[in-house]
Amino acid sequence: MFVSTGRLRGSARHYNMVMNDNPPIQTIPRIVFVCVENSCRSQIAEAYARILGGGNVDVYSAGSKPSGQVNPKAILAMKELGYDLATHASKGLDELPNVEFDAVILMGCGDMCPFVRGKYHADWGIPDPKHMPPEEFRQVRDRIGEKVRDLLSRQLAAISFQPE
Repeated sequence: MFVSTGRLRGSARHYNMVMNDNPPIQTIPRIVFVCVENSCRSQIAEAYARILGGGNVDVYSAGSKPSGQVNPKAILAMKELGYDLATHASKGLDELPNVEFDAVILMGCGDMCPFVRGKYHADWGIPDPKHMPPEEFRQVRDRIGEKVRDLLSRQLAAISFQPE
């Protein structure tokens, strides 16, 4: 309860802290990774975001023309890292929640990726690895992992705490 003494004490910030003893709400950043088929790149990015973000990120992936299955090479590549990508399904953009995402990451699908509402947009321009030999596929997988790590550590730090 606030009792007025007839004079102001401290700064406006102190006054707000006294009047509103609730700390700022930590929101969980909502990210979506988009590619054409939602079978390789965006699935791998979603997996990395789940691995690296733990329960601190709400992550989705989708494709503009989903293939209907996750690429077996992607499943194998992520299994090497201890992640079971076989539990994922190839999804279309129409299956995403109707929200504004904190980050919309295009994996390199160019004109095939329609607009998705988001506060931050980036096109990572990652080549589709589906026809690459295993070693090149792993290099793409690892590049995606580095980019997801950077996204989570740098770019989303600014949006993870928002005032009530």
